[in-house]
Amino acid sequence: MRAGDAPKAFLERLDDAARNALLAVARAVSFRRGACLVRAGETTRGAYILREGQAEASVVLPGGEKLVVAKLGPGNLFGETALFERGTATATVAASTNVDGWFLDRDDFRALAAQRSPEARSLQHALTLILMEKLRAMNSRVLEAATPGDRPAGQAGAGDPLAEVKRVRKTAFDFKPFLPLLPVFEGFDEGEVAEVMDASRLLELPQGHGIFASGQPSTAAFVVLRGAVEVYAGVAKRERRMAVLGPGQIFGFMSLLQGGTHGSAASARESSILLEIPSKAFEALYGGDTALSTALHQAIQRSLLASLAQTNRHLTRLISLARLRGAHREGDKLETALGGQIVAAPAPASSVPAA
Repeated sequence: MRAGDAPKAFLERLDDAARNALLAVARAVSFRRGACLVRAGETTRGAYILREGQAEASVVLPGGEKLVVAKLGPGNLFGETALFERGTATATVAASTNVDGWFLDRDDFRALAAQRSPEARSLQHALTLILMEKLRAMNSRVLEAATPGDRPAGQAGAGDPLAEVKRVRKTAFDFKPFLPLLPVFEGFDEGEVAEVMDASRLLELPQGHGIFASGQPSTAAFVVLRGAVEVYAGVAKRERRMAVLGPGQIFGFMSLLQGGTHGSAASARESSILLEIPSKAFEALYGGDTALSTALHQAIQRSLLASLAQTNRHLTRLISLARLRGAHREGDKLETALGGQIVAAPAPASSVPAA
């Protein structure tokens, strides 16, 4: 979804074949008006898709007041993060009217997603886009709240920071023995790792060297092989470090998959070696019908879940600070962002934040 576009209901994102494959493994459910579909604090086993009717998600504030954080209607999916990892409900969802829909169990989803069919790839991609949109929206809410760690926004750089950087096939540091241990390559066999390497180039960057700038068109995804990368995002005249990425972390893919520009800036925190996967090569790897493509989808989803978990921690801290300051309106906005996820999945142990 490009910036400014209205988000589509989940079922509208799928073609007929993918929609039919999904609904074939889902279980039909019905709820009377007032019934509870999801209760805050409970562990969830999957996601719901509404076919008819309306539902409302809410949280209870410290003083006992109910705050509505989302309104859901036909075609909406909620609880999607529980399809990837065991999730905990951040809000209570109750039927505002009689509701008909489907429940998609996590194990059934995983069995479907593991298939190498066009329908499975379409479904995986649609859910990845939803995770990315959720992450961007939540990060925007986090950035709206000023913190002592913010710094004045730097002057936007002109052009591509990597334009004059030489791409190489080998580096002085022999990182190949460590590749199977990197989180991004979890689930890849030796041949699949080699295929990714063959499609990519290496960058050796000194400390402080830029990788991409906010607003710059996306031309590649990157993996940190050695060193560390800082990612910054800004709002108004402030900017904040959003993540520090170490070996095995993949970044820069969100703008590629959404067909837009980078929403953040990245630079080398220390002398670093990066794997650069050019956009055409990335699209071929991601959009293929092989086990490698499935593994890449899963690596990206793990990274997104880790980023969402990190953002949840930021939101929880900011909510506490706002309540302590008596900034109730700000606290409510942050509560809406946190509870509006419906289900927050913990980051997988092997995962790392996306950027």
